[in-house]
Amino acid sequence: MSATFTISDLAREFGVTTRTIRYYEDQGLLSPKREGMNRVFSHRDRVRLKLALRGKRLGFSLSEIRELFDLYDLAKDERRQLEAFLMRLEKRRALLEQQREDIEVMLSEITFFANQCRRLLKVEAEGKGEKAAA
Repeated sequence: MSATFTISDLAREFGVTTRTIRYYEDQGLLSPKREGMNRVFSHRDRVRLKLALRGKRLGFSLSEIRELFDLYDLAKDERRQLEAFLMRLEKRRALLEQQREDIEVMLSEITFFANQCRRLLKVEAEGKGEKAAA
């Protein structure tokens, strides 16, 4: 008999709420069996949850993760799934690289304007010091 897990087991193991797991189930990422009112998750559900959480950390949407799962479920071999995943990883990397460039530009602008404000404040303070001495 294969190992099964309760929703609480999975929530505790992966540090997520049971609400998150139920939401992933609603989104078609997990397919627990029912025993009365309880959800019983299989090893397959556990692996899919682990992959979904990893995908979220990489910035993939739940619909993108579901598409990858669907590809895996339909594929006769892993090649098609791996190619699709690689393509999505490359797109994600390009997006993150662009965001990093944008952040560097913004940080440079913030530094420039902050320095400008400091210079103006210094000039203003020096001008008040001259008036007080007169």
